[in-house]
Amino acid sequence: MTDIPAPSAVVVGASGGLGAALVTALNGTERFSRVHALSRATGLDLEDEASIAAAATGIDGGGHPGLVLVASGVLHGGFEPERSYRAIDPVHMARDYRINTIGPALVAKHFLPLLPREGRSVFAVLSARVGSIGDNRLGGWHSYRASKAALNMMLRNLAIEMARTHPQAVVAGLHPGTVDTALSAPFQRGVKPGKLFSAAQSAGYLLDVIDGLRPADSGGVFAWDGVRIPE
Repeated sequence: MTDIPAPSAVVVGASGGLGAALVTALNGTERFSRVHALSRATGLDLEDEASIAAAATGIDGGGHPGLVLVASGVLHGGFEPERSYRAIDPVHMARDYRINTIGPALVAKHFLPLLPREGRSVFAVLSARVGSIGDNRLGGWHSYRASKAALNMMLRNLAIEMARTHPQAVVAGLHPGTVDTALSAPFQRGVKPGKLFSAAQSAGYLLDVIDGLRPADSGGVFAWDGVRIPE
């Protein structure tokens, strides 16, 4: 009997704090034949579809990945989150949509075809609790919230479509909590004690969540503790 080779894993955004921690954690599981760490440093730019397509072509030569994890995103980086509608800026909003919504959608376009049609596989993207419409009680942060809400809708669409051809595949959004990285650094002051996670800590939580996801969960968004976030 021929042994079935272990699947590979793909992390997009591997040069970020959480992305790098996810690569380390995945390598530590020894469950994957290889962990492909993709980022701008390796030539993949979420704002350049050709680079995404080229990266997918490179992965395709190494067999079917069992996990594709998009760990990229933007919160500030030259723009302050809007506290009022008066601060809405079209350049800021378009930037957030390009990276937080369109980029992961293009990764899905080119990487979902690589998932095996038989057996369990996972396509997961870092989302955020603030992208939940039902959980929104404070308002503000218009561009970031809207881009993550749009991402969550995209994930639901992908889940519906994938279920027709890949019945054991799971498509999900993941909320990592507040992670001690450059992305959250300006907004850590109000974080409750014990709720500011190291990148390694959050990566471990997220991989536990991924391990627990089933096809019935596809299309949902889940927090670091495994609890489903309202739409």
